[in-house]
Amino acid sequence: MTPYDAPSPQAAPRNPAALMDGYGRTVTYLRLSVTDRCDLRCVYCMSEHMTFLPKVEVLTLEELDRLASAFIGLGVTKLRITGGEPLVRKGMMGLIQGLSRHLASGALEELTLTTNGTQLTQFAQGLAAAGVRRINVSLDTLKPDLFRKLTRGGDLAKVVAGIEAAQAAGLRVKLNAVALKDDNAAELPDLIRWAHGRDLDVTLIETMPMGEIEADRTDQYLSLTTLRSELESFWTLKDLPLSTGGPARYVEVAETGGRLGFITPMSHNFCEACNRVRLTCTGTLHSCLGQDDASDLRAVIRGGASDAELEDAIRLAIDGKPKGHDFLIARSSAPAVARHMSTTGG
Repeated sequence: MTPYDAPSPQAAPRNPAALMDGYGRTVTYLRLSVTDRCDLRCVYCMSEHMTFLPKVEVLTLEELDRLASAFIGLGVTKLRITGGEPLVRKGMMGLIQGLSRHLASGALEELTLTTNGTQLTQFAQGLAAAGVRRINVSLDTLKPDLFRKLTRGGDLAKVVAGIEAAQAAGLRVKLNAVALKDDNAAELPDLIRWAHGRDLDVTLIETMPMGEIEADRTDQYLSLTTLRSELESFWTLKDLPLSTGGPARYVEVAETGGRLGFITPMSHNFCEACNRVRLTCTGTLHSCLGQDDASDLRAVIRGGASDAELEDAIRLAIDGKPKGHDFLIARSSAPAVARHMSTTGG
């Protein structure tokens, strides 16, 4: 791969027509996966022995920049960098610094990322310098042994140090925790207390049937509707009229003073207000996380498409965005969606 040279600072060309799907929802949020690789192997996200993509199939940094900039030019105002683990991708900070030109121009309102936290001691300062103001860190447990089990070998202390480095750099940090009935369900109140005591928001997420893994997700599924009821037996949860452009429903925990989010793709469909799409590191656009829809934008740009032709391809893909996902936790021989979350982009 040739070294990445970010384009000179300038605004993405603005297209006056909103990027709207066939159901009248305006798309303003792009989640951009930059790699399918990760330095952890979380049991609900990856198979233990993953086969990763060959380099030729992965978009170059220049291609990632072009595609992201095209979406920004069509009205996307929030860009989240994802993976795999985005910070293990060589040259990643150069890409983020390049994309920050859209923050400077005002075309982009927010540039952020989701990370497992293992690389933050190295990159937190650089992220802040590039205009990143908040990040999501995936963390399901505060027990070192359980963390090692869930991540297949990860070091909890490294992640906690990364969170501290991010806060020291001025980044706002939100924890994402997947609720697992047999592993961390009993610990979640302690995780929430720990986070709120450190000025960290927390969002709980139901496990989703994506990709073949060794375990049966039906054994680990925990309804957050049930969990919320349990939390309300000893905490006061006040619903907040808050939207961050995502599917979470937020409450304030009176006893801790912190904010808690619930993402419930299984027990409560949140598709009616969906404003997001996902672009994988191979250039495949998924307009719905829970459907096998796919549009190959890599073929478009590698086929020599002009900017106008690329925009047309994006609009066509968005127009076909499904009305909603079909996630269902049930005992069956296959997951609801064949691709792994690590491939799709978390």
